[in-house]
Amino acid sequence: MAKARAWQRMLSGRRLDLLDPTPMDVEIDDIAHGLAFVARWNGQTRGDHAYSVAEHSLLVEEIFGHCHPAAGARDRLAALLHDAPEYVIGDMISPVKAAVGPGYGALDARLTAAIHLRFGLPASLPLELKRRIKRADKISAWLEAVRIAGFSEAEADRLFGRLDRDLATRFEIRLRPPRETRAAFVARHQSLLAAL
Repeated sequence: MAKARAWQRMLSGRRLDLLDPTPMDVEIDDIAHGLAFVARWNGQTRGDHAYSVAEHSLLVEEIFGHCHPAAGARDRLAALLHDAPEYVIGDMISPVKAAVGPGYGALDARLTAAIHLRFGLPASLPLELKRRIKRADKISAWLEAVRIAGFSEAEADRLFGRLDRDLATRFEIRLRPPRETRAAFVARHQSLLAAL
């Protein structure tokens, strides 16, 4: 029996092996393009455009920077790239990840390591940095849930943790066409790399 294909051709021409990804097969344009077309919340959001993982990633990096103003460009880059593997594996909602099992986590970890190494980050982030990024991610999820995904504030509090309502007013949910989001993601990535 022939071995199943486990690679994907990217628009850059790169061939990314999902089982053994290497940093040399990772390009920011491929990441930005893929994430700009992956919908958060399985596409169940209000608005004329899907709320993309690229847009979410920009918001998480903004929240992270607000909550940790002394954080350097390297940590902010890690926040921007926190969901980068989803450019090839998509954004699965938590219940689906649980149903898929540990294989999803292993695939995500391999892709994350390759992406991090490509852009000068450690393959695995320090636990405290992961915790801080996860907190910004949960704040973003709360905002998205309430503003565009139809959740009540009480429901979002139960699922993502109670959010300081003053903090919630500081951030905007943007719904832009994929082309604009892709360009914003690449521009932010370039500015963070330039600051390293």
